[in-house]
Amino acid sequence: MLTRAGDDGYRRLAWQCRRGMRELDELLLGFLARGYAGLDADGRTAFDSLLAYPDAVLLELLMGRMAPADKDAADIVRAIRDTAAI
Repeated sequence: MLTRAGDDGYRRLAWQCRRGMRELDELLLGFLARGYAGLDADGRTAFDSLLAYPDAVLLELLMGRMAPADKDAADIVRAIRDTAAI
């Protein structure tokens, strides 16, 4: 389980979520804060994989202008978008 303070895993993910593009930063960091803890191991793996996508592709996916072909990626994109809608 990730915790915020003093957890290298959380800090690593938070650093990877900072993309330098405001929209991506808000979506990814917001999901990390509000939705990541509820993921199972497969969901966490999918989130880690999603963070490897180039920023331009990631933005298109999260804005709904492009759909991922991979089911796990599609599930995590949906979870991020659902968390942002809260």
